[in-house]
Amino acid sequence: MLLRSIPASMDPAVVATIDGELDRIVREHRVDVLLAIESGSRAWGFPSPDSDYDCRFVYLRPADDYLTPWPGRDVIETPLVGLLDVNGWDLAKALRLLVNGNAVLIEWLMSPIVYRGDPQFRDELRTLADEVADRNRVARHYLHLGRRQWRLLDSNRSLKKVFYSLRPAMALRWLHEHPEKSVAPMHLPTLLAECDLPDDFITAVKELTELKSRTREMGAGSVPEPIADFVSAEFERAAAEFVRDEPAHRRHAQALSADFFRRRLRA
Repeated sequence: MLLRSIPASMDPAVVATIDGELDRIVREHRVDVLLAIESGSRAWGFPSPDSDYDCRFVYLRPADDYLTPWPGRDVIETPLVGLLDVNGWDLAKALRLLVNGNAVLIEWLMSPIVYRGDPQFRDELRTLADEVADRNRVARHYLHLGRRQWRLLDSNRSLKKVFYSLRPAMALRWLHEHPEKSVAPMHLPTLLAECDLPDDFITAVKELTELKSRTREMGAGSVPEPIADFVSAEFERAAAEFVRDEPAHRRHAQALSADFFRRRLRA
């Protein structure tokens, strides 16, 4: 049975368009879509009334397509149409980025909104991610992402964009409080629920999330002080905490990921 998890809040017409686009991609590109999920603010838990639909997918080509000196592109991109954005990665690319500490594939695997997917593939890839993801590299991914968004926020003061720094900061806090884990939830309310946080900070985040959920344009303004203090403190702590590199772990992760890819290619 294929994976499918679409909340009632999502526009059925847009969902049907996404389903049709995925069918077209399978047909025209001759690929298997192994997992297609929603990324972005809808899956992160803080959508606006006009939030985009960001469908992301992992695909696998026929085995012969990998046996060539001239490999094709490892991404499939479609034109942005209105609120609809549909793009995907070849499994080989996704695995390389996973081993290098890019948290994007991890987030796709954790998305609560799934358009389609092979449940065995997702479960096995989640298990692999737990084993091969380097928590220090993943944390540095979030630190780089969050700091860049924080600097951009200083120039435009858009309250809507506060979340693009807040969520990486919360992922860093979650990793700090779960030292045995390498894969953090992507869903902001889950991150909040699974961390020990000050009450004033939780209240400020809930108020800002509620405002975003009912307002198409939040406008500019000062970041609520509890949020600003939290984000700055988490980025400062993470910069000192997540600094180690483990070459032996990286080589082991590469070997496990290569084996996973070969097994999936033969399936």
